[in-house]
Amino acid sequence: MGKVMRTTGARTRRLWADVRRHPWRTMIALCAAIAAACALMLAWPMDLHRFLAPQGSGLILDRNGNVLYAFLDRDDAWRFPRELDAISPRLIEAVIAAEDQRYYRHIGVDPAAIARAAWQNLRARGIVSGASTITMQVVKQTAGRDRTAWGKLRQAVQALRLECRVDKRAILASYLNGAPYGGNLVGCEAAARRYFGKAASNLDLAEAALLAGLPKAPSALMPLHHPEAALERRAYVLARMRDEGYIGAADCARAQAAPLNVARHDFPALAPHLALQFREECQKTGAPIGMTLDAALQTRAERIVREHVQRYAGQITNAAAIVVDVPHAAVLARVGSADFANTPGGGQVDSCRAARSPGSALKPFAYALALESNALYPSEALLDGALDYGAYQPVNFDGRMHGLVEANVALRRSLNIPAVMVLERIGCSAFHSFLRDAGLTTLTRPADHYGMGLVLGNCEMRLEEAAAAYCMLASLGIYRPLAVRPDAQQPSMRLLAPGTCLSVYEMLEQPLPKEFDPILVPVTHAARVAWKTGTSTGLRDAWAFVFNAQYVVATWMGNNTGASSRSLIGAYAALPLAAELFRSLPPGLGPARPDAKDELRSVNVCAVTGLPATPWCAATRHENIPRTLYLNRTCGVHFPAPNKDGSGNAPPSVTERWPASARHWDLARVAMPVVSNETPPGTGLPPASSRGETLRILTPADGTRYVLTGEANGDRIRMTSSADAQTAVHWYVDGRYLGTSRPDAPRYLDLAAGRHVLTCMTGDGHLHTVGYAVTAPKALGNAH
Repeated sequence: MGKVMRTTGARTRRLWADVRRHPWRTMIALCAAIAAACALMLAWPMDLHRFLAPQGSGLILDRNGNVLYAFLDRDDAWRFPRELDAISPRLIEAVIAAEDQRYYRHIGVDPAAIARAAWQNLRARGIVSGASTITMQVVKQTAGRDRTAWGKLRQAVQALRLECRVDKRAILASYLNGAPYGGNLVGCEAAARRYFGKAASNLDLAEAALLAGLPKAPSALMPLHHPEAALERRAYVLARMRDEGYIGAADCARAQAAPLNVARHDFPALAPHLALQFREECQKTGAPIGMTLDAALQTRAERIVREHVQRYAGQITNAAAIVVDVPHAAVLARVGSADFANTPGGGQVDSCRAARSPGSALKPFAYALALESNALYPSEALLDGALDYGAYQPVNFDGRMHGLVEANVALRRSLNIPAVMVLERIGCSAFHSFLRDAGLTTLTRPADHYGMGLVLGNCEMRLEEAAAAYCMLASLGIYRPLAVRPDAQQPSMRLLAPGTCLSVYEMLEQPLPKEFDPILVPVTHAARVAWKTGTSTGLRDAWAFVFNAQYVVATWMGNNTGASSRSLIGAYAALPLAAELFRSLPPGLGPARPDAKDELRSVNVCAVTGLPATPWCAATRHENIPRTLYLNRTCGVHFPAPNKDGSGNAPPSVTERWPASARHWDLARVAMPVVSNETPPGTGLPPASSRGETLRILTPADGTRYVLTGEANGDRIRMTSSADAQTAVHWYVDGRYLGTSRPDAPRYLDLAAGRHVLTCMTGDGHLHTVGYAVTAPKALGNAH
């Protein structure tokens, strides 16, 4: 041990002796070592991302780059980084004038500022002035505050290293994006939006000077809490700008005289339900996420939905709406609730995704599939009459029956019984599969679980999925899931032929409410649209879908609690909302009506049945049908009958045959027919039988004349038939269904002035018709 110490001491003595003999060589070596150390320090790799790319708050942007929704960052701060070109030049000038006048002339450390600060601090015998450059403040924003001499030295070294690698504009942008502006506001963009309600690119001189001064002491100068101090700091910044030559004396005076003009502006919070779906991604990356939505349309849609619900004074408390750009299947506006913060049952519930009962909203797809399957013609006559499936007996929403009705009219009027007939033709399983292909994921049970009621809405669907299905109709049969992000990959699939969709469009095309009543609201340029409504059983959900080749507007109204309301009828609640939204949309670039091209063709159909005519159909007309629809189903009602004399010399006469029951109704294939040679005029019902059946109307007798008495119950008669004691009998007057009489439940007829035709029909298809007339006493006197 002693030997080692003696050796070390000897070496030290020789080293000092060498330094004394060669002092200049030693100084040169020492300077070289220091220079090498500095060079190594400056050249050592540096994490620039740490200084120049701060994590920003998550932003949801619309299709034009406007902010839809903003999230706090991971530090619960508002921070919206911007490129320097997106920041007002006035703010850049104000920052340089107030914080670092020689910014473009120094290399990260300003020797003149250091000398000035040292002299001021020495005179004051304390720290009264700093010498931090903008570059050093960028370092300080990342590394944290350290006001010790050693901390300042480290900041200076890091500033030198940063300036060696990055240009001045990038450092300045980093400062403006990371400076504190009071509270949890970080960066000039967040401050500009909070205090002035505008982007940092739109700041005027007075506003820019105010923001430039805040980072000096953001809490003490916060203009919302300390306006006098903020005004004083602004005046200082403006004076510095004048002294540095950025502004003239007149501009400085005007800006100093300007009011503070600050207020708390909320950050955009449009489409909150959709934005929250991307919250995790936003906060993870900090990068803005673009959406297909349009901020102006979204703002308008949220207002319209909110105001529409308010009209119902608590009877209806919630609504949702989706607006779709048809050519791209892109969502333009999406309202998940009437009020995100104040909807009974929770406005945070996204009603665009909630599963609800659709009512009649699925009927167009049943008719479309029937057309696609060559099982229906648009003009085909269906029977809106009693339909009995044993345990299931569908009825119309209004409780009435309307006799023979064309398919297009039945769909437009949303009649339930014809819709069930159409479903019977295509089958529940095929319809169930089709709806699943059209994106209705809520149909999770087998087709047998829903049965025939599927077409009437005994299931659940989501508004956003239903909007995609209607967009498929508007896109002439091509299904694509709705896109909410412009870069989304949308798989497409053709579900229907274009001609099928055009036929459905023609079935549903009609004016929107208030457009067909010009006395109430004159409409000079009404858009051509098709629409369909839906009302759930129990009046709990109201739906409306309005579409053309440009847009689809889908709306739902109801209560989060599931409570029913007499106002929850699709045509009266949801449709006016959809119509108002549709009218608020800008005109589309293309035609409003889908281009038919050669997808439709004109065919000659029977005027009675609406089916392709045969040579035995006396009256015919032309109707458009899909090009792909076969003509294999022709009118089966009219057929030749042999001559009564049996000679065969004269051409055969034409007679009619009608189905005996509404079950399996198909006028192209008349099973178990009832044959007739005479059609009652004006009834719109199957003709009476001439085969000698025992069914007869007993009261009123054929040709009876009645005179109205005007007394209570004096103008009612009991209708009776020869079958009253054996079976139920269905009654029709002038083609309007009256109801059913049974052996233990007679049916009465209310007399009304005029000539009338009364028809009765049994369940096996037997019919009988009589005519009667009713006159008032005054009319009878005039006749005599």
